[in-house]
Amino acid sequence: MKRGEKRSSTNSAAASSKPSGTVRIISGRFRGRKLPVLDVQGLRPTTDKNREMLFSWLMPYTLDARCLDAFAGSGGLGFEALSRYGKSCTFIELNKNAAKKVAENIQLLGLSAQQAQIIHGNTLDALNNLNLPYDLIFLDPSFNQNLLPQTIQLIDKNVLLSIDGVIYIECEAQGASYSVPENWRLIKEKRSSQILARVYQRNS
Repeated sequence: MKRGEKRSSTNSAAASSKPSGTVRIISGRFRGRKLPVLDVQGLRPTTDKNREMLFSWLMPYTLDARCLDAFAGSGGLGFEALSRYGKSCTFIELNKNAAKKVAENIQLLGLSAQQAQIIHGNTLDALNNLNLPYDLIFLDPSFNQNLLPQTIQLIDKNVLLSIDGVIYIECEAQGASYSVPENWRLIKEKRSSQILARVYQRNS
């Protein structure tokens, strides 16, 4: 997926509350809905083509899934999962204005607190405060920040991926390095000159 840096893991990135465009929900109950996206430095919502590819991979795993969009940005991945009849989604986003816009889009879609919630804060801190496993997790952190190793470690330590649950991991194709637990099995992979995208399933 072509996204580049999604947003920073620190508060250094300046944010604007001005919408700069929209992200379109591709399929499901909210098909065709366009959600406002803020002009936030480094935030590049996933293209329709790449989200369509990802969710074709995830088709068997989305229905009734408890989802976690751990580096939410625009929330496009989590909202697409909810549109495709995911049971619920927890969004985590560090940037204050981006988190506020995700909250506004939750209301715009008429989603209840049981269906969607936004956590404004650092993902690495937030993962230590979650105590229920998720069926579908999205990890698409800022590039060149080396956030994946510790994030994966916390998900494993806190047992945040359910048995048979799936996790999507996106990172830069060059220079990124991470390892996964032995009970995570690689089931999908796509590599381009810029992006490495993988889906793993927890076996036990």
